[in-house]
Amino acid sequence: MCAELLLNVTPSETRVAMIEGGVLQEIHVEREAKRGIVGNIYKGRVSRVLPGMQAAFVDIGLDKAAFLHASDIVPHTECVSENEKQQFQVRNISELVRQGQDLVVQVVKDPLGTKGARLTTDITLPSRYLVYMPGAKHVGVSQRIESEKQRQRLKNVVEDYCDEHGGFIIRTAAEAASEKELAQDAAFLKRLWSKVMERRAKYKTRSTLYGEPGLSQRLLRDFVATDITKVLVDSRQEFENLKEFTSEFVPELHDKLELYEGDKPLFDMYDTENEIQRSLERKVELKSGGYLIIDQTEAMTTVDINTGAFVGRRNLEETIFNTNVEATQAIARQLRLRNLGGIIIIDFIDMTSNEHRKRVLTSLEAALSQDRVKTNINGFTHLGLVEMTRKRTRESIEHILCSSCPTCKGRGSVKTVETVCFEVLREITRVNRAYDADKFVVYASPAVADTLQGDESHSLAELEVFIGKEVRIKAEPLYIQEQFDVVMM
Repeated sequence: MCAELLLNVTPSETRVAMIEGGVLQEIHVEREAKRGIVGNIYKGRVSRVLPGMQAAFVDIGLDKAAFLHASDIVPHTECVSENEKQQFQVRNISELVRQGQDLVVQVVKDPLGTKGARLTTDITLPSRYLVYMPGAKHVGVSQRIESEKQRQRLKNVVEDYCDEHGGFIIRTAAEAASEKELAQDAAFLKRLWSKVMERRAKYKTRSTLYGEPGLSQRLLRDFVATDITKVLVDSRQEFENLKEFTSEFVPELHDKLELYEGDKPLFDMYDTENEIQRSLERKVELKSGGYLIIDQTEAMTTVDINTGAFVGRRNLEETIFNTNVEATQAIARQLRLRNLGGIIIIDFIDMTSNEHRKRVLTSLEAALSQDRVKTNINGFTHLGLVEMTRKRTRESIEHILCSSCPTCKGRGSVKTVETVCFEVLREITRVNRAYDADKFVVYASPAVADTLQGDESHSLAELEVFIGKEVRIKAEPLYIQEQFDVVMM
């Protein structure tokens, strides 16, 4: 299906929306303040060698010198067996580098506190399907691609792209990739490495040779093999940057770039802002009147399907089946839109017909086939639930845009007014036993204060008689519902 990319760019945040058939399918968000330097390649200079630590400090132009251990100055070993790895003996750091030497290094760990960045000389350049290894001469395949037939197919294709300059690792995402997609990825990575080498010869030491691209460039790189018809950018500066980037690295998309200068905000064109807000809600309405309830937890994501209305007995089974089939399309879209990964449990409405179950699974598989992220459906369990997994590629949209509620602390619920009232009464009794006071003043939220003086006034009166002391209630507008204080007077 043809797609459009909408790029909304501000100095502090970049948002990219993928639109298919006029409907938002994916949303990507990156905050400038949270970008690290992992993956960046620098031309650095060894400032100090520490034989006792088997390490060296390298000046790459940052505030703190970066750290390079002897074990990180080794040939590519990502795809060789454990026996082969043992052949690579870590030599003494003094034999590997010397003070004042210029090195091309890559950051593998961001600076943290007083510690500088962690470096390696084992350079790798990732794209959507492949990882380029300059200087290597072999092809490695991700261990997560289990099919031996697929592994061999991919290896045979990618081996043709290897030369004396470098080899490749085939990533898990490439399992279903076509030869065209792999060829485009390989060509992109070779062009990228060629530019790094040009800069190495041209730039002075302590310079950045390659910066891990920002969100806009990464997505254009990853979408190069997709049927993108248009890329709209609402920032002139970013538009010029992307023109230069696509001209050098992704020429297939260069002519599809357009600067958006309309009066209406770009994300309002396809109701994108409202769709983002809806992607944060638990409930997703279906056109038939049914709905989904999506709950994201640490362990898994659960999706519950409901008909949403009473249906007659005669057509009940057919209505349930149709609702479940409609839900498969909505589920596939919501998984992409919210970027939900890991274990996903789907509770379809119970179906008595095995034929209906098979057709619902087929419909779910077809809907998920449009997903660029790898998914695996395990079918119905004995309890009638569908188990599936979706590869985690980045934070979910909820985790990026939201934080735990300060009122409920992430529980998703708060204590009722009645529950808090009884807690107040128990706290008064506890304090009265522990301390000598003439009377008590209770500060509570307006709702709790009203209930203590209204529906629960008899309970409060009985407590005053029991402890023999006056209890005054004062409403505190700034208190949340569960918050209260018992003050002795």
